[in-house]
Amino acid sequence: MRLDFVAKILVPLGLIWLTGCAVNEATASRVSDMDLKAVKTIYLVESAEDKHKVAGIVKANLAKRGYQVTVGKEMKPPYPADAAVTYMDKWMWDLSMYMIELNITFRNPTTDFPALSGNSMHTSLTRKSPEAMVQEVLDNIFKTK
Repeated sequence: MRLDFVAKILVPLGLIWLTGCAVNEATASRVSDMDLKAVKTIYLVESAEDKHKVAGIVKANLAKRGYQVTVGKEMKPPYPADAAVTYMDKWMWDLSMYMIELNITFRNPTTDFPALSGNSMHTSLTRKSPEAMVQEVLDNIFKTK
């Protein structure tokens, strides 16, 4: 009777718990017709709450792709670049701090309207380094048709 209880109740609950902790999601979407091939300069809006230096990681990745990137505080448009880029990072504690989610948005520098956005979410079991998450989000944005 006791073994039957374990097999029918505890094992399925354990499997549900394990799969519930493994989330791996990466998306990108186009909102307007910004042509990334025409973009040469980017103004990266540094988050006021960037405790983990994500702006530096995003800047390095964009620079590696050939963009001239200026990092600065949020300002009233127009931004002094071909595109403005914003980001939002969320962090979680699970034996150590890790980035659970990252959103990056390319914006029209004149109107601040979102043009392209990407998202990456990895929970504890599928966690990635901040550099890998930035790479994943930007790869998906640049592949968006």
